This record gives sequence, C-alpha cells and structure tokens, in this order.
Amino acid sequence: MIAKRVERIPPSGIREFFDLVLGMPDVISLGVGEPDFVTSWRIREKAITALEEGYTSYTSNKGLKALREQICEYLRRKYFLDYDSEDEILITCGASEALDLALRAVLNPKDKVLIISPHYVAYPALVELNLGRIIYLPTKIEEGFKIEMEKLVRVVKKNSPKLVILNYPCNPTGVTYSRKELDSIWRVFSQNNIFVVSDEIYSEIVYEGKHIPFSSLKGAKKRTLLLNGFSKGYAMTGFRIGYACGPRKIIEAMTKIHSFSMLCAPIVSQIAGCQALKEEDTVEEMVKEYRRRRDFIVKELNRLGLKTLYPQGTFYCFSSIEKFGISSLEFARRLLFEEKVAVVPGKAFGDNYDRFLRISFANSLENLKEAIIRLERFLDRL
Repeated sequence: MIAKRVERIPPSGIREFFDLVLGMPDVISLGVGEPDFVTSWRIREKAITALEEGYTSYTSNKGLKALREQICEYLRRKYFLDYDSEDEILITCGASEALDLALRAVLNPKDKVLIISPHYVAYPALVELNLGRIIYLPTKIEEGFKIEMEKLVRVVKKNSPKLVILNYPCNPTGVTYSRKELDSIWRVFSQNNIFVVSDEIYSEIVYEGKHIPFSSLKGAKKRTLLLNGFSKGYAMTGFRIGYACGPRKIIEAMTKIHSFSMLCAPIVSQIAGCQALKEEDTVEEMVKEYRRRRDFIVKELNRLGLKTLYPQGTFYCFSSIEKFGISSLEFARRLLFEEKVAVVPGKAFGDNYDRFLRISFANSLENLKEAIIRLERFLDRL
C-alpha cells in the first residue's frame, strides 16, 4: 500500500533519537535545532492584534503583498539584492516547504542532485521523494568542513548534476564562506550549467564577517534560488514562515504546486513576519548571546578531547569523538541514559560522520556548564 520510495526513506535521524528524550526528567537537551529564546514580544503582539482584528482568512497563494515587499526591501537594504515582489518571491510554510517545492518544480525522474556533506537530514529524503538521484560531496574536519575545490570539480565532471543544494551557514557544522570562496564555487557551477538551491536559513546567525547571499555573486542570480525564513534568526520556529526568491519561471512553477497543496502560509504568521523584519536589535542581542555560549562550549569540548572547530555561524558544534572508539549512536545513547544529556549522532548527517556529534548551544549558559560537568563524568567512565 505504501509507496516504495517512501518505505525506503529512514526516519529522521534527529527526531528518531529524540523520541527517546520525551518524558525523561532532568534531561539537558543539546540536540533539536531550535532557538531557546522566546519570540520577541513585539512580534507576538502583532500576531495577537492580527487575530483580534479578524485576520483569519486565506491570502494570495504568493503570500501577503506587504510581506513580499518588505522582504524585497530587506534584501535590497542589507545585501543590495533586487527582486520583484510580484514575480520573484513566494511565501512558504518554512524554508523546508520551499525546498520541497523547488525540487518538485525542477526535478525530472533520475535527475542528479549534488549534496554537500555533512548535510541537513531532510535533503536526501526530499530528493528521493522527488525521484532524483543523489550525488554526495563529503567534506572533512581537516579541511574545515569546507568544499575542497579540486574535489568539487572532479565530482561535477564525473556526474554532471542538474542541481546543487548548498547550505551556509551550515547545519550541522556551522561553516560559512567568504566572497572569494563563494566566487570559486560559483565558477564551477556556472561552467557546468548547474542550478543552485541555496538554503540560507541561518543567515542572521553569523559570528565571523558578514553573510553573503549566493545570488548576490556576479551572474549567479539568474541560476540561484535563495531560501530563507524566520525560524532561526527570529526565534519563530512555530510560526512556520519562510520564503523563496528566484527566477520568475521557477517561482511561478513553485507557486503552482503550492496553490494545490498548501494554498498559502498562515496569515497571522505572515503578519508577524512583517514585524520581524523590523527587529534587527533583537536579532543582534540573540547573536551576541550565542557567541558567548559558543566560545565557552568549544573551549570546553576541546579540553575534554572532542575535537571541535569554532562554528562561524548557526548554534551548532560538530565535534569529533574519534578518539573514544565508539559509534555516534552508542555514544549519544549512553550519554542520554547515563548522564541525561541529549546530543545528535553524527551519522544522521551522513554515513561518513559516525564519529561525530552535533551539539547545539541553543541553551542557557548555566545548562551548558552543567552539561559539560555531566559529559566529563561520562568520559571518565569510557
């Protein structure tokens, strides 16, 4: 009865593990990728007022005109990027829906999709659901988890992918790229006629330098779909609001699918999104606190023998447990049951990463300090 392509896809490596956490008392969760901050009161107040004023209807399939126009203004002001609010922007139920719509709009059966590993858990699943073929490009901790150019050229020439899913700042590694690095990557994609889907949902959470949208590179805008949203940078995960910006024909195709499936994103969330784009001071305060936590936990993890690079963005560390000689799943299970600290096994982000853990520092500094005490106690028994 169930479609074979669905049966072949394993459950989310993150959610499957965290089913174990539910109902366990005194667990410190350094796992699920969600800000620990409450959405700004001004954003919540805007949503409450919208309900009180009776905003409970459908919107245009494309999304509220006001929100699309504000996104255009935000991208123009911050990144000097110009999009047409009428034809080049679609409001979606989170960036995840935008990615699914993009793959459905672009892929034919057996089209090849390049995924950079380690990768967000949804990427391979969505490609397989849309009957694409996955080509992986693994990165290594020794290379800073960044794309190695000679390897990229070799993989592209051998496989001729139609599309690449790029994610930076990256979940789970926290890696991001300079303009010079992005120019080199774009040159390879451009020369090989590869369409770029750039997932930049963590663009607001950057610690080193400034975020550079892929579509802002010279010549890249015509062959790039920019995905972003409000979940991470604005602590609005439950609002489920995202957006896609890209070439008119791609947005038109995505909107067609969106109109038959989701219809539109919730109107209250869209109105809240309009307010969020005015909350730069709130975002800056959250990033400042994330940086403080990052500096603490990276230092402590390295002290305990878990080799950890400083993430340049996001609120994740991707830490090596190679020296301890056990799999990431065994390590994470034992740490959870013996010390009640929850982390995500690295294998959830690619088969090559079974000697890593994703550790989120989207938690209070007090809880992070206690988690380190528990982790050190656990390691003493290994």
